Amino acid sequence: MQGMLVGATNRSCAAWLAVLCSIGVAVAGLSGCSGQKRPVAPGTGGGVQAAGAKRLIFITNGDDPFWDALLSGLKEGEKRFDCAAAGLTVSRDVNNASAEGQIERLRQYATQNDVAGIAISVIQADNQSIVDEMKKLQAKGVKVITVDGDVNRSTFRDARPYYIGTDNFVGGQVLGTATRALLEARGLKEGGYVQFAGFTDNDNARSRMDGVKDAIGTAYAERDRMADEMDLPRARDNVRNATQNHPDAAALLGIWSYNAPAIADVVTESGARDKYVVATFDAASLAIGHMDKGHIDCMVVQNPFEMGVQTVRLLKAMVEGDDTVLKEMFPQAGAPDGDVFTTGLRVVVPSAESPVKKDLFDPKVVEFMTLPDFKAWLAKYNLTSS
Repeated sequence: MQGMLVGATNRSCAAWLAVLCSIGVAVAGLSGCSGQKRPVAPGTGGGVQAAGAKRLIFITNGDDPFWDALLSGLKEGEKRFDCAAAGLTVSRDVNNASAEGQIERLRQYATQNDVAGIAISVIQADNQSIVDEMKKLQAKGVKVITVDGDVNRSTFRDARPYYIGTDNFVGGQVLGTATRALLEARGLKEGGYVQFAGFTDNDNARSRMDGVKDAIGTAYAERDRMADEMDLPRARDNVRNATQNHPDAAALLGIWSYNAPAIADVVTESGARDKYVVATFDAASLAIGHMDKGHIDCMVVQNPFEMGVQTVRLLKAMVEGDDTVLKEMFPQAGAPDGDVFTTGLRVVVPSAESPVKKDLFDPKVVEFMTLPDFKAWLAKYNLTSS
């Protein structure tokens, strides 16, 4: 960035503003810029980019502690794959939990010539405008992949060559299997359940909820899928409404990371903990604390740290044309779902006394852990959540 500004000291204020806007720097109090801060590349201290360096950028779907674990993975990947020597920096851009925010970010990055690669957790799988902007970036030569949240693969698969993350339908099946075991251990052979997520039309949420329904069995009826649009007070209100509107509900399932503490907060505050199985996705630090206190029965945990590491590995290989890495990551390229790289799942239970047992799951897909073992894994990588 500094190199771009050398020799410009004699320009007018208006010209300065145009230069700053064109490279994505937000200028407080000046009109003509979007106000969005330029992402700071992890590992570069103050975010100053070396002259000639190209950027790899991760766009989140919103702001959540889940993305802090992924950011740690991005930093690890930046070091592990020696991006500095390749003239690459890595940064994260936190979206505002809207499709419009992702569309605007994609459009802005299309105007910036130092962007080499974009990874995006797509907030709405069927959003044509997001897909169009992804394709425009690819047409310009920018490498584009999806991570954590994919496009609708049946209609928009050509919007990206690769996806990194969880097989979300399988993840939902794992959550459904665990929930069924918990319900059966309570002697409940029928009843209802409610699922909570940020958006029900998001690819990862929809696939997970479908997976739950597939695995939990027909004896248990899905009463509702409740979206909160990543509004935390609304997430809690949804839980309150579900407990009032569905008296036969015996299980409350959190599909996105912040849904876990929302459910745990409401059922414990209302004194209704004994009435519900509480099973959730992800392990936010608040959720870990709730499981410690007995408020959550099971967590199906993704690996956002590894998603971050593999994002850097893949984008760097795509930028450099490294076919060896691409073949290692996608050995079945061209086959059905050969464009998907999965980063694994863990099932975490409070203790070995849980009715959810290791032998319920395929060990090739699921790593089974008690909470103490999981906390030790987090500590190994200086993480507080996953």
